[in-house]
Amino acid sequence: MRRTAFSAAALLVFTASTASAHVTLEVAQAAVGSHYKAILRVPHGCEGSTTLKVRVQVPEGVINVKPMPKPGWTIETVKGKYAKAYDYYGTALDQGVTEISWSGSLPDEYYDEFVLRGMLANELTAHSTLYFLVVQECENGVERWIEIPEPGKTADDYEAPAPALKLLPKE
Repeated sequence: MRRTAFSAAALLVFTASTASAHVTLEVAQAAVGSHYKAILRVPHGCEGSTTLKVRVQVPEGVINVKPMPKPGWTIETVKGKYAKAYDYYGTALDQGVTEISWSGSLPDEYYDEFVLRGMLANELTAHSTLYFLVVQECENGVERWIEIPEPGKTADDYEAPAPALKLLPKE
């Protein structure tokens, strides 16, 4: 009886840890036209090895992006043209940060968060979803959190879903 209860509890813990083993956003919804602090949660390395770099592709429509420094990590940004110009408090922004990478060391047995801040442009569509494509480079391997669900499917249908942000109507 005890062994069965222990086995069931172990299965529950394993299932819960597997389900939450993806890179995710701490806050997965925000209003169009608002400032948004994206906190990307990295729960583990790649197949037991240390994470050395986390790269994030900034979704179109997230503008005026700034990464948060992390002690012991180096930040690099890639700037580029947006698909169109966005209104930023009366100024047209047509370029900005499109990718961020943090380089450092995160052993597999630890969890960490990587933060960036930006504005969700007024031109974005409420009730749609933005995806932050993340590539996690490790000592032994790479995890690509880049799968975007097809219509009728959810992130749970994929092994490596991209962190998703649901856009709410403008406040």
